[in-house]
Amino acid sequence: MKATGFISLWTLVSLPCGQLANPAEHEDVVKHAIKLHRGKGAVITQRKQWVLESCRKLSGLLRQKNVVLNKLKNAIRAVEKDAGLSDEEKLFQVHTFEIFQKELNESENSVFQAIHGLQRALQGDYKDVVNMKESSRQRLEALREAAIKEEMEYVELLAAEKHQVEALKNMQHQNKSLSMLDEILEDVRRAADRLEEEIEEHAFDDNKSVRGVNFEAVLRVEEDETSSKRNTSKREVEDDLGLSMLIDSQNNQYILTKPRDSTIPRADHHFIKDIVTIGMLSLPCGWLCTTIGLPTMFGYIICGVLLGPSGLNSIKSIVQVETLGEFGVFFTLFLVGLEFSPERLRKVWKISLQGPCYMTVLMIAFGLLWGHLLQIRPTQSVFISTCLSLSSTPLVSRFLAGSVRGDKEGDIDYSSVLLGMLVMQDVQLGLFIAVMPTLIQAGVSTHSSIFKEILRILILIGQILFSLAAVFLLCLVIKTYLIGPYYRKLHAESKGNKEILILGITAFTFLMLTITELLDVSMELGCFLAGALISSQGHMVTEEIMCCIEPIRDFLAIIFFASIGLHVFPTFVIYELTVLLFLTLSVVIMKFVLAVLVLSLILPKTSQYIKWIVSAGLAQVSEFSFVLGSRARRAGIISREVYLLILSVTTLSLLLAPALWRAAIMKCVPRPERRSST
Repeated sequence: MKATGFISLWTLVSLPCGQLANPAEHEDVVKHAIKLHRGKGAVITQRKQWVLESCRKLSGLLRQKNVVLNKLKNAIRAVEKDAGLSDEEKLFQVHTFEIFQKELNESENSVFQAIHGLQRALQGDYKDVVNMKESSRQRLEALREAAIKEEMEYVELLAAEKHQVEALKNMQHQNKSLSMLDEILEDVRRAADRLEEEIEEHAFDDNKSVRGVNFEAVLRVEEDETSSKRNTSKREVEDDLGLSMLIDSQNNQYILTKPRDSTIPRADHHFIKDIVTIGMLSLPCGWLCTTIGLPTMFGYIICGVLLGPSGLNSIKSIVQVETLGEFGVFFTLFLVGLEFSPERLRKVWKISLQGPCYMTVLMIAFGLLWGHLLQIRPTQSVFISTCLSLSSTPLVSRFLAGSVRGDKEGDIDYSSVLLGMLVMQDVQLGLFIAVMPTLIQAGVSTHSSIFKEILRILILIGQILFSLAAVFLLCLVIKTYLIGPYYRKLHAESKGNKEILILGITAFTFLMLTITELLDVSMELGCFLAGALISSQGHMVTEEIMCCIEPIRDFLAIIFFASIGLHVFPTFVIYELTVLLFLTLSVVIMKFVLAVLVLSLILPKTSQYIKWIVSAGLAQVSEFSFVLGSRARRAGIISREVYLLILSVTTLSLLLAPALWRAAIMKCVPRPERRSST
């Protein structure tokens, strides 16, 4: 017991004395501690004397700290009462004293935190990995808090330095008379200071205590990595402009989204270079695909593969590129709706509603069956089946772009059925995203709560159906009362100036997108409905708007398909080529067969021949499986291996889609119409 008490006392005094003493004393204390630990070179009387001296030093330092704190408090009172000092000088001196007070208190706290950590480590079991991990986590948290406190102190020192400069300027101004220009500049400086104080949000201080906020260590990488000399000269400027990148311990990379000083314009040069590179490389890739008879979209995907992580890895702002590419989907679906008139929608609405629902149910049933045979969790089987049941609306829209699709007398146009079913799948996508949190909870819930989870899913489905009804009711009101006057006003204001027309149409599209998003329906449906509402104004309106929007759509679609290529990994596909080809062919054949079966039941007898074309258009996997897969992987629904399989099967199915589409067109479409469809 005495030995334990002696070791604890030695631990208590040796560490702080080692930290607070000068380097020579620190070295002597360390050498003496090693001798004491080994039991050599010191008798019992020397050990007791050393402990007493160390305790005196520590207690003396603590008493000295208290004396200094009292002096600082008295100095602050004296400064505040001094009438001869200006407000800036008082603020500077008081701020400096307060920082020194905080430094003394934090140094004392650091000493005792270190002692507590050492005691906790000595009491732990070195064979227990969990205990060691917990100790490491606690030390890491303490270091993070210390780093944050030090960072805040550094910021306060910068503010104190600024106050000092202000005080010196005021003293100089009092000692000399200012010219009119100097007075004007001084007023402008004060106004600028007030502006910075008004627009500064203090986001760090406001969010550091919010629940769920974690402190992490990050690396700051300067923008210019080629010239260290240039970096040294530009470091202070780049600190102000925020032109650097942050990398956390999980290798996530971050860029500046909102600067502290909003008065200085900034640009993300990485993002600009990425867009420029994609635009330049997309031309030869698209040209090559056109030469060999493939759709240009595959050239854009190849461009993304070459520039992405599996290729040159030159794309730095992947998230920003994907975000911009989403606008390509929005404008693509807008133009699809522009060609998809309400009359055609009314003609095929039953087929468009029933077909995707039946196919999704059948895909989930087959998925659960195979999951039971392969011993896969039901939640994982449902998720994979739902992902594979979706088809690519942008891809099929590109297949149908520019084709002449006139209806035969009494027949149904295959393009109307296909687009209607794809739009309904987009609605299902929004429904599935809404249900995904419940699906995640169902994966970890017990059997006793399974009925509650089913009830929650049914409630969510009811909410989505109510939202759909509200959206279509709103569309009816807009079509009847608003869209006509709105377009006529736009057309009148845009004579000789297409900017107003483009801006008005884009704003209306984004309005519908926002409405459907607020109602928990997919944003893609809002874009499609915006196009369908405008198409109700007649063929001439449709042609005029299409001429204005198509170039914007084409450029953004290039970014979208290139962003898909960023998630294609050729090496993984090559390693598992046999398995992936088998899975892809199985999925494509299954979707084609199920689509033929469903369409055979719901199509009129006079239009049965279009089931082959529609089934061929649906026999691939939507690129939105990338989004769903990434969310499911983060939530723990699927593993990394399943996620890579979904990505690879999706990519291969998209590559097989043109061949299957052309085969269906060659078989079912008459020769004059076939030429326009391909």
